[in-house]
Amino acid sequence: MSKAPRKNLQLPWDRVGGLSAPSKMPEWSTSTPAAMCNVGTRLRDVPDSTCAGCYAFERGNYIRQTVQDALMRRYDALESSTWVDDMTILILALVKESFRWHDSGDIKNLAHLQNIVQVALNTPNIQHWLPTREYRVVAIYRQLYGEFPPNLAVRLSAHKVDGVAPSVGLPTSQVSTDINKVTCQATMPNSDHKCHDCRACWDTSQDSNVVYYKS
Repeated sequence: MSKAPRKNLQLPWDRVGGLSAPSKMPEWSTSTPAAMCNVGTRLRDVPDSTCAGCYAFERGNYIRQTVQDALMRRYDALESSTWVDDMTILILALVKESFRWHDSGDIKNLAHLQNIVQVALNTPNIQHWLPTREYRVVAIYRQLYGEFPPNLAVRLSAHKVDGVAPSVGLPTSQVSTDINKVTCQATMPNSDHKCHDCRACWDTSQDSNVVYYKS
């Protein structure tokens, strides 16, 4: 088990399986195995889908066994009765402005989404970004509970390259092969692949659409 950045955070850190710190992101994130994605595992076999050749499933540090073990610990920890409190403690202690949900993986089920919403409510001064392809889970949540907190950008990700996500009054994202349509500078050729001061993905505006580049 990895060590928490501060000794007094070791217990909640261990109970949630730790946080992740992707080099692209401005601050902390959390992640689960891409192999456990509900929609994503089906899309991986679709050649023109955004999940075909998934970076978190096939490339880089994500395929190292130690990383996969950490991702599975985080996935298993989602069922913990202390998960909401532990995530709240860690985010309040470690995050200054922006937190990303799932640099790998996606929403597990409705209960998982409810818990994420509660963490966002518990941390109102932090902007949360939740990219997801779990349209059905998001729709069920909204039918039952209404809109998301103002500091949580639930961003629906398009299923297909050069496709669009459904327009349902939520932020969206897409992947494009047309460099002229790209708005995410971190995905552009010859960039350093870092967000720097850009926080477009955390924008909760209904008409917010971020376009990533696929070469």
